[in-house]
Amino acid sequence: MTSSAEPHVHPRGVKLGVDVGTVRVGVAICDRDEILATPLKTLDRNAKKNSDVRVIAALAADRGAVQIFVGLPRTMKGEEHASARMATEYAQLLADELDRTGSDVPVHLVDERLSTVTAHRNLHEAGMSSKNHRKVVDQVAAAGILQHAIDMQKARGTDVGSRVRALPRTGLPGQAAADTAERPDPEKETRSSEDGQLQ
Repeated sequence: MTSSAEPHVHPRGVKLGVDVGTVRVGVAICDRDEILATPLKTLDRNAKKNSDVRVIAALAADRGAVQIFVGLPRTMKGEEHASARMATEYAQLLADELDRTGSDVPVHLVDERLSTVTAHRNLHEAGMSSKNHRKVVDQVAAAGILQHAIDMQKARGTDVGSRVRALPRTGLPGQAAADTAERPDPEKETRSSEDGQLQ
């Protein structure tokens, strides 16, 4: 479930960014000094077995990540639709998997308006043909999400986004995250976007 606690000083070190899609999931990583986010890999989304969720949890452990940001898609008016619900549920699955493996790496949802559009534009400007975008656009979008988050943390001196906490393990099997998790604070996310929106 998400927390509405006041912002606090953010953890320092390697962080992961995640761009969730129905078919693919992009993953990005930043250096320990939190200067630059770079694309890492693209995973096939497996909604039945959630093998991709386990891969990201393993990546966090292997790379010594201190935080994971999952992009929360909103319309330009700040509204949430199906893709936002999917991202929220994915963040919940990830938080639950990290908890199951004994990890305390925090998962945060952050506004990702325009991240995929920006990724496509950057790839085009880099000279990559449109037909090749699909192979890397998700991880490039994830890098945009992560860069946005770490830049915001530096600018504000506090954490950003909405924390997603693991559900109690005594909960009903298969219980939908959308039914049990508190929704992210729209005002909080909108302020974050206005303060450091990706160009």
